[in-house]
Amino acid sequence: MASDLKRAAATAAELAALTGHDVAHDAALRETYAGEWQGLTHGEIVARYGEQYAAWKRGEPVRRGGGELETEVADRAAPVVLEHADKLPENGTLVVVSHGGTIRTTIGRLLGLESRHWESLGGLSNCCWSVLGEGARGWRLMEHNAGTLPEPVLGDDD
Repeated sequence: MASDLKRAAATAAELAALTGHDVAHDAALRETYAGEWQGLTHGEIVARYGEQYAAWKRGEPVRRGGGELETEVADRAAPVVLEHADKLPENGTLVVVSHGGTIRTTIGRLLGLESRHWESLGGLSNCCWSVLGEGARGWRLMEHNAGTLPEPVLGDDD
């Protein structure tokens, strides 16, 4: 399953081509809507919305640019993930292709973390992944921001 936004949908299509599985697209997996911040650089956001940005960095619930709260992103994305996970056969795998902020908030929600702690999960780099599995008391984070290349990258300082 994947976000219906271009980059996530294209990534999901590549995975589908490799695995032969179909992709279900869902708008609930879109990235956080950041209102007036959308399309701005970091410097522009700080210059125009400095106090709002500072409050967000402190972990306060902020509608960045008038957009969504992180908890609202989790409210829309986590149920979709749970719905698809509940339909898996035993030992099945669900691949969710989405966006860094949406993935972080959804993982935080699934793990039962308070929203003020979601930032501690750290970012998710492009084309990297996280792995959640079943633990004795619910979801468990097995890997985060993982990524591999087909061949090791060697520096020229060996």
